Amino acid sequence: MKIIKDVIALKFKTSESEGVILHGEGQQGDYITLELRKAKLLLQINLGSNQYGSILGHTSVTSGSLLDDHHWHSVMIERYRRNVNFTLDTHTQHFRTNGEFDHLDLDYELSFGGMPYSGKPVGGGMKNFRGCMESINYNGDNITDLARRKKLDTSSFRNLSFSCVESHSFTVFFNATSFLQLPGRANQDVVSLGFQFRTWNADGLLLFSNLDDGTLEIALDDGKVGVHFNVTQMKNTRIDISSGS
Repeated sequence: MKIIKDVIALKFKTSESEGVILHGEGQQGDYITLELRKAKLLLQINLGSNQYGSILGHTSVTSGSLLDDHHWHSVMIERYRRNVNFTLDTHTQHFRTNGEFDHLDLDYELSFGGMPYSGKPVGGGMKNFRGCMESINYNGDNITDLARRKKLDTSSFRNLSFSCVESHSFTVFFNATSFLQLPGRANQDVVSLGFQFRTWNADGLLLFSNLDDGTLEIALDDGKVGVHFNVTQMKNTRIDISSGS
């Protein structure tokens, strides 16, 4: 099928940094792939190249970062001939595809959430998407509704369900002056804690706590995580441990 105009829209959320969101390709070398790569959204599209190499149609555009935050993100791809609007949440990029061809010639089906094995040539080495999608629309067709009503063949996908498990973790954002203070536990000999964090800053205090016999600090120092103990009962002995880069 040769298509001169496309409108693809969907919402997704995931805690994985890699995964194919949609993929389709044709016998003439045309293809379109939307995937997460290193927690960024990567759109690759090729409206056609010739066998002599004088026309190269491959076009690649990235958008966003840290998209594996288990929050909903909306995506829309609008193409008319070689003109493409690529929207992630509220940010839109406009670009023209490389090459000289206007049609997206897809001989095979367009798949969402990965590339099921069908014996047809597909790109290798890419992981299937793991997470939740909703409001999938392709050129006016509500794919989510069609799949739910079993109007589409979903037998090639495993572990496909029509419910989305909510995360039990909550994200807290800190600026230069904010902090989160929790009540401590007196007369405790053991301290146990765990958390995940992301930041663009190379330095900063992650955690501070007063202990019965000193203090505990966890901080970023030049991009490395350092754990610092100040033990007052040992004449202010300081113990430093660092990890990461």
